[in-house]
Amino acid sequence: MTKKTKIEYGDFQTPVSLAREICRLLGTQGLTPDSVVEPTCGAGSLLHGSISTLRSIKHVYGFDINPSHVASTRNRLGTGENLSVEIRAKDFFQMDWASFFAEVPGSILVIGNPPWVTNAALGVLCGENLPEKSNFQKHAGLAAKTGKANFDISEWMLIRLLEGLQQRDACLAMLCKTGTARKTLRYAWVNHLPIHSASIHSIDAAAHFGVSAPACLLVARTGKHSGQRSASVYADLSFDRKISRVGLMGKELVADVDDYEATRDLDGIEYYKWRSGVKHDAVRVMEFTRQGGHYVNGLNEVCDLEDDYLYPLLKSSDLANNRLTPTRFILVTQRRVGDNTETIRATAPRTWAYLLAHAERLDGRKSIVYRGRARFSIFGVGDYTFASWKVAVAGLYKNIHFRCVGNANGKPILVDDTCYCTACKTRREARFITDLLNADISRRFIHSLIFFDAKRPINAEVLRRIDLMKVAQKTRLTEEAKEYLVSAAFEAALP
Repeated sequence: MTKKTKIEYGDFQTPVSLAREICRLLGTQGLTPDSVVEPTCGAGSLLHGSISTLRSIKHVYGFDINPSHVASTRNRLGTGENLSVEIRAKDFFQMDWASFFAEVPGSILVIGNPPWVTNAALGVLCGENLPEKSNFQKHAGLAAKTGKANFDISEWMLIRLLEGLQQRDACLAMLCKTGTARKTLRYAWVNHLPIHSASIHSIDAAAHFGVSAPACLLVARTGKHSGQRSASVYADLSFDRKISRVGLMGKELVADVDDYEATRDLDGIEYYKWRSGVKHDAVRVMEFTRQGGHYVNGLNEVCDLEDDYLYPLLKSSDLANNRLTPTRFILVTQRRVGDNTETIRATAPRTWAYLLAHAERLDGRKSIVYRGRARFSIFGVGDYTFASWKVAVAGLYKNIHFRCVGNANGKPILVDDTCYCTACKTRREARFITDLLNADISRRFIHSLIFFDAKRPINAEVLRRIDLMKVAQKTRLTEEAKEYLVSAAFEAALP
């Protein structure tokens, strides 16, 4: 089997030892299903573990799109004494799951290990084993065109299963990425699907599958509403080592319900507009260092450029490690999104010649955001980008620490799109806002919101929830705060 096929069909088989451990966990909760269903059964480890551990099972259903897996599972399970066994080749995405579950006898265990791959990755692979493309999470605007519209195939599959089980007394137990488990629960809670008794149990994906990704077993019961919109998170496949409780507050998930409830009064007005930094998707062409008085790009080319469009740059690693003296520079072709880049031809001919020389790389950027835009466009720019003072934070690091960022050699220091920043008018203001954000109460509130196993633990959506006036009140800095926090529309005053 080729690597492409292995990825497309989710062929990362569940080890027998892990399957048994999962089924023992379910047994400790008094689970006594009449039927077990594995929608993508692979070689049948989880089905075999279920029927050998949970003796109440009388009916077994396994489906897989790969006929060789179906044959292996049939051989592995046999006919089974006092068991009704049905193993068939079926395409998950063509199944009417609600109709199928309606005919399954008794209480149901739905167990499995669906593919850990995104719809975008399958598109790159030209894979056909994926659902019809749709913005099923209903993201708006740019989010629908970029990363947020990308999703794990297993997320789509788990949601379809939960929808199909709405009228049934069932337990869903699925191996998946931890982020997928959270997104699935959020969808269920926001859309009022009848689930209850949900929990997330961490597993070592590297040890079991050779995959470097935060992963878990998601367990949820279906068939009735409990009113509860939270799930306990455990360190392993047990109910002994509880880490936290994730939950839905409004329409957003929080990482730690208990800490959030203790600090939730900080959730309020966005006094400063948070945005990600400059986005260009061409590091080797658009970013430079200075060597011997010359600019050198990521291709190790010495570049003859005017200074007009070059700005000092900090990245997430710089902010996280408190390296606030820039050693990099970035070529900024626009001051606002949509500006005509042709002006560079007249104002900085050497820079224009450089862009033309690297046009193949720049024109080949794949993100949809560049379609229909001026040639050599960038994103994440506006008047705020060129403010003399900013408060910035790294988006890619677990150590959440805000930094006051100013100027270098007479130019404002910029941050890249792995960072988030907000503009200030003066150094004093930027330092004050930085101190508020680094206060213990702010950090506790932020930590209650964010998931440290995410690729970007912190993002603009989280930052926009911090009510700085409430932080100032908690830290007894209300009078000082009144000087700055008089308006939530500061950017309108930028030149």
